[in-house]
Amino acid sequence: MSNSGTKAISDLEYDLLTVLKNKAEAVQMYETYMQDAQKLGSQPCVDLLRKLQQDDTKHVEELRHHLKEVMQKGKM
Repeated sequence: MSNSGTKAISDLEYDLLTVLKNKAEAVQMYETYMQDAQKLGSQPCVDLLRKLQQDDTKHVEELRHHLKEVMQKGKM
């Protein structure tokens, strides 16, 4: 997001927000993907997708913490 002049938010804030948005969307989409796998009777795929969803949920929590710190202090 590099651009000259005054910025509303820092590049780091933008980067963290972008990753947070993508991870949060993925967490929601895993529900659809798990349903698709269940319809086909693929329990190993359901289990994998559930694990990925859990991992991304943890990542979302970490990202929120880091973003809060960066927004308050300007860095981590």
